[in-house]
Amino acid sequence: MSRLAWNKERRLLKSPQFTVCYERGRKHFTRNFILFVKNRDTGQGGLRLGLTVSKKMGNAVARNRIKRVVREYFRLHQYDFELPLDIVVVPKRNLEAKQLTLALAKEEFTPLLTRIRTEAASS
Repeated sequence: MSRLAWNKERRLLKSPQFTVCYERGRKHFTRNFILFVKNRDTGQGGLRLGLTVSKKMGNAVARNRIKRVVREYFRLHQYDFELPLDIVVVPKRNLEAKQLTLALAKEEFTPLLTRIRTEAASS
């Protein structure tokens, strides 16, 4: 298996996992996304990612593009932010799926995740 694989252990798959993140996680905002971030108690490392893309974001092609780009960002940067976190990413309605690129995702997520990592290290 490749070192950059994004396997099932790295994903939030069940509804209760998402619910816990929504209810107990901290909300972080970027220009185009809302992130619900919850620290995991268990010692297993690495962040787990969940995506919620509403039908209000457009047709299946648009929704899948958003999910694909966000997933790819986290796959490529998974070792930069090796923290035991659960993250649910929700795009805001103003996000145009056609304009979403990996560069835009990097521009939005990297400063936020760096800040989260700094906060986690100081606490």
